[in-house]
This record gives sequence, C-alpha cells and structure tokens, in this order.
Amino acid sequence: MKLLEIRWLSAAEGRQYLGALADVLLDCVEGGASVSFMASLSKPEAEAFFEKVVEGVERGDRILLAAFLGSELRGTVQILTATPPNQPHRADIAKLLVKRSARGRGIARSLMEQAEEASRRAGKTLLVLDTVTGGDAERLYMRMGWTKAGVIPNYALFPDGRFCDTTIFWKDLA
Repeated sequence: MKLLEIRWLSAAEGRQYLGALADVLLDCVEGGASVSFMASLSKPEAEAFFEKVVEGVERGDRILLAAFLGSELRGTVQILTATPPNQPHRADIAKLLVKRSARGRGIARSLMEQAEEASRRAGKTLLVLDTVTGGDAERLYMRMGWTKAGVIPNYALFPDGRFCDTTIFWKDLA
C-alpha cells in the first residue's frame, strides 16, 4: 500500500508539479465535477489555471496543498488567504480535487484536515467554502463538522452545461 502524504507546496514546487495538478483538474472535470470549468477544458488551460494559483502562492494570497500517494500527485486543495481588511480572520477553501482513480482512500478528508491546520497556522479562524449540493464533498464536509449556511439554486453549471445547486458551508476554527 502506498503511503499518503499531504504537502504544502511552495511556488517553485507548484511550478514543478504544474502538469500533475492540471491532470487532477482535468480528471475531475472529465468525471463531471462542477469546479468552475466546462467539458472543453484543455491541458494548456488547466496548466494556465494552476500557473495563476502558483502566482497567488508567490504573492502570499493562497496556500496550495497537494496529496501524494507514493510519488504520484493524486489530489489538491487551496486556501485563499487574501481577504478584505475587515476580514483578516477568514479564508476560503477552494478546489478540493481528487483523481477518480484515487477516491475512497481518505485523500479528500486528509487534504481538508491539513487545510484546516494550515489555515490555523496562517492565523485564520473562520473558513468558508461552496460545493455541489448532494455530492460526495457535501457529505464529507458535514461529517467533518462544517455548518451548512444554505443552498443557492442554479448557482453554477456542471461541465456538460446542466445547472447545479450549490451549498455554502462555514467552519469556526477558534
């Protein structure tokens, strides 16, 4: 059995793993995940997205975590730490992504546990996120003690163009 390791990636490491991060995103979109992208997403577009993420890491605006099974990058999540001046205690969790072939091994839970810990280390005491209503991620967040704030109907689209409802969650880390 391969050992799971969650790493806090620097900007340089993010660039090193750009292709692997893009592959995780592509796999999730191909699997129908509503994660901001449509089915037409290409590898260069996915890499360009993660290049912008890495630039955010470089500026100190976000934290990028990656899950490795052995030497293979299988999942990722981001913490958006750049908030308005009146919200220095808050961060957003974004793009919890796990390759379909690696699901069911606790990777998403481990990424979220580490995201909460990294947020605490960054001085954040309130986290917010949104997810597809009725999906596996929603059930994970409920099991991890997140509080459901509400559901917004037709908030986003699935990659195939169908509407999906979105559930907003928050968690107090204090």
